[in-house]
Amino acid sequence: MRRYKSDGSLETVICNCCGKRLIVEKGILREGAFWAEYTWDYFSEKDGERHRLDLCEDCYDHLVSQFRIAPDVEEQVEFI
Repeated sequence: MRRYKSDGSLETVICNCCGKRLIVEKGILREGAFWAEYTWDYFSEKDGERHRLDLCEDCYDHLVSQFRIAPDVEEQVEFI
């Protein structure tokens, strides 16, 4: 869950799973987090709803460890 200041800069990030408050300094998230946004479309019970969430790295790892098929992982060698 993200909260922004009135000037649009990032103020707070809280893990939607465990409630951990992640480190944000000067509007920049300073630790690993998974962020997702999805707008549900036709053929779902959530048609037209937009869902957003943040997971801390520990909660992401726990969630992914329960998958039958692991996500594709590709190493980034350059960060922009």
